[in-house]
Amino acid sequence: MNKKLIIGIVVLVVVIGIVWGTVAFSGGNAPEVQSGKVAREDLATVVSASGEIKPKTYVNIGANAFGKITRLFVKEGDHVKKGQMLAQLENVQSNADVNAMRASLDVSRTDAVAAAAGIERAKADADRTKLDWDRAQGLYQQGLIPKSDYDTKKSAHDAAVAAYAQARAQNESASKRISQNAATLTRASDVLSKTQYVAPYDGVVTSLPVREGETVVVGIQNSPGSTLMTLADMSVITAEVRVDETDIVNVKLGQAAEVTIDAIPNTKFPGTVTEIGNIAILRSTGLATSQTTAGSQEAKDFKVVVTITTPPANLRPGLSTTAKITTASKQNTLAIPLQALTIRTKADLEEKKPGKGGVQAATPAKPDKDAKQELQGVFVLTGKGDKRKVEFKKVETGITGTTDVEVRSGLNEGDEIVTGSYKVLRTLKNGASVKVNNAAPKKEDK
Repeated sequence: MNKKLIIGIVVLVVVIGIVWGTVAFSGGNAPEVQSGKVAREDLATVVSASGEIKPKTYVNIGANAFGKITRLFVKEGDHVKKGQMLAQLENVQSNADVNAMRASLDVSRTDAVAAAAGIERAKADADRTKLDWDRAQGLYQQGLIPKSDYDTKKSAHDAAVAAYAQARAQNESASKRISQNAATLTRASDVLSKTQYVAPYDGVVTSLPVREGETVVVGIQNSPGSTLMTLADMSVITAEVRVDETDIVNVKLGQAAEVTIDAIPNTKFPGTVTEIGNIAILRSTGLATSQTTAGSQEAKDFKVVVTITTPPANLRPGLSTTAKITTASKQNTLAIPLQALTIRTKADLEEKKPGKGGVQAATPAKPDKDAKQELQGVFVLTGKGDKRKVEFKKVETGITGTTDVEVRSGLNEGDEIVTGSYKVLRTLKNGASVKVNNAAPKKEDK
């Protein structure tokens, strides 16, 4: 009897040990996770792009005439005013042509004055001879003068009328010569003006690739002409950046931006998006897709211009810059860390949980055509203490910030969710037991 009792006690102890070991072993295998809570935050979606500083208005002043530079009135970096003389080309011939045309114009004007006086004289003669002829007609009809006198008066009047018509023609010809010489003078003056270069507006000489004594040429087809200098209006400065094609759809005119310049570290300049390109630019060549006929699957960018609100005075065109454009923002909205989001298929979520004794229940024989449908969601922690489990919840997200993402539906403020680690989240099952450990990870010894 005692022997049976001892055997029973031993069996009971063994069973209790097995049960305890199973529980301990199961608890020991529960993965450790980090957790966080759904909270309200201020979120902003930012698109970052790099480029260079450019003035909004600038002009390359090119040669309008062939000739040698006799004088440069500015140097690179000079501030100039509108109308200020910049450069002078040799102008001996063009200046002589202008003087000759002015003289010809003066002569034609003098001839026109003489022709006008001739008209008055011819008109007076025509009027006088008309009176003489009228008197001669009356006297001839009365038989008081011979026919020869009558014919003489008539001939004199006809000659005076012809002289008047000639004088009018000469006057008109003189007027035409004035117009002709004036047009020629205008052309010669234009040629002369192209040897002088003045500033079209207030600005800064940002480039001066020529020197006094050099000969410049005018551009012709397929051959660019000489560039004397580049003048930039530095009152309005922009950051011209290239935005990736995946982000350009979110960029809109008027959006706020933050510009940083490599040459001016630790300083941020506010700006506004003022221009968005409509044609994609190949990232490798910098050419617009409309300029190439070959199809390409390489990455493309779009030009975006950000006007800097308060540019510093020491900016120079060509400086490297980065613009961060705020494309969307929300205040006091529900948000979770980006790393908490995970993807599961419908089949993963419909797997049967283990029954008693760890036996897997049979899966349904009928296949689900939507089993491979992917769902975006997070794992919500349930329970308290060491006995914590996770439940997958589908969520709908909104705008994405730097580290957090907006939650539109699926979660409530204060819900505790699994935020890491990535290795655990990748394989975590719906309904699995977990241990929460939010202690900072230990640094590995080098």
